[in-house]
Amino acid sequence: MTRARLHIDSIAAGGDGVARAGGLVVFVPRTAPGDDVDADIVVHGRFARGSIRRLIAASPSRTDPPCEHYTRDRCGGCQLQHLRYDAQLSAKQGIVRDAMQRIGRRDVADVAVTPSPSPWRYRRKLTLALRRVQGRWIAGLHPYDAPGRVFALHDCLITDEQVVRAWHQVIAAQSELPHAAELRGAVHREGAHLVFVLEGGERWPASAVFFAHVPSLTSLWWRGASGSPVLLHERPEHEAARAPAASFAQVNEEVAAVVRDHALARVLAHRPRVVVDAYAGRGDTALALASAGCRVTAIERDDAAAAWCAARLPDGSRSLAARVEDVLATVLPADVVLLNPPRAGVDARVTGVLNAATPAPRAIVYTSCDAATLSRDLHRMPAWRIASLRSFDMFPQTAHVETVCELVPEHA
Repeated sequence: MTRARLHIDSIAAGGDGVARAGGLVVFVPRTAPGDDVDADIVVHGRFARGSIRRLIAASPSRTDPPCEHYTRDRCGGCQLQHLRYDAQLSAKQGIVRDAMQRIGRRDVADVAVTPSPSPWRYRRKLTLALRRVQGRWIAGLHPYDAPGRVFALHDCLITDEQVVRAWHQVIAAQSELPHAAELRGAVHREGAHLVFVLEGGERWPASAVFFAHVPSLTSLWWRGASGSPVLLHERPEHEAARAPAASFAQVNEEVAAVVRDHALARVLAHRPRVVVDAYAGRGDTALALASAGCRVTAIERDDAAAAWCAARLPDGSRSLAARVEDVLATVLPADVVLLNPPRAGVDARVTGVLNAATPAPRAIVYTSCDAATLSRDLHRMPAWRIASLRSFDMFPQTAHVETVCELVPEHA
């Protein structure tokens, strides 16, 4: 370990500040562009990681983070609370632009980042690790510099207060949780309903007692040591909903609606008759396209979500419960293909099929929550060029950003 004086130039994809020292790129958490710091640095081959010893000169982009856990517990759930919100948006603009140029080998102009209407209390889902400490369960998150440790979470300022209150009830009923070395749970809000999904444990004989002791929950799901989530208990008033509550849903409802509307507009601009909606989730986008007169094939690997989508689609459209890479080639040709994969991006077989498709779709509309994997996938598709690129701040206070990329054939 050595000590160095550093000037922070920018923010990297993971949220760390970026400086240079002795020919090395140095990544320093919790710094802001314009900071001058004394830091301890540890070299890892061609780069180094640093930690602040002393803030010599503070950037005007800095602000005091309001969350007690951000500073005291070094919470890794957020990375950018120490930046003013306008500086966060600027940092995310740089993250997307850098990924496109460095990984995707695509020249892009400045990328617009649409702000979130609510930079705080926007998350409708909170997933916590549960660990036993001196015979009691604690539920919390991991310090950014000690990912194996868990601290007890009192509040999360980016999470809906109803969700946080439900978590306090869960911990109050901890004596009824299953026996296990560790557990993982998620509370998420579906409209007016609160759902709890617990992962871990071999048996849960006290699940009914637990559910009774957490009155704010409307349904309880459990994923045991193996298998898919199973609905254990449900309040009568929730039975009519029947949506697959344990399936993926976006955490920021307001921004998710804006992103979906933008993606739909880009699709419909190509006047499609046939659309493939890959990674379709519960099918909200597929249903909107079908309502607009498109014949849609929705593809989703989650059986429950695919079935929910199928139940709502009109005749002429369909929902396939499958991996996209296994069936995409069989459902082409299509006028437009939507891609909305998880953070890991798409399988190389997907980009291979799309790059070689004949006839080629008029457009691909790719929605991504990770600029690096989006850029990697674009690099795999030289037959396509970027027609439009726009980002959305789905995750304020973190380094994550949602991006919608519209692609058209290179020689169209």
